[in-house]
Amino acid sequence: MAERNTAKIKRSEPVKAERKPTGSPAASEVVRLRAELAAALSRIAELEAIQNDAINRIDWVIDSLHNLSE
Repeated sequence: MAERNTAKIKRSEPVKAERKPTGSPAASEVVRLRAELAAALSRIAELEAIQNDAINRIDWVIDSLHNLSE
């Protein structure tokens, strides 16, 4: 019969620390950072919409100029 390996395997990664209580300053910072992230994502969406509008207007002008030359 095959011999069993009983040696303990060491973890390559350290054990994660326990979560801090919800009332800690870290939790309030997480809430603040999530709100800041939501605001940033909203602003990014607004800027992308503005960029798309500008691109559409430029395309329209180019098409109009091509139509004038025809």
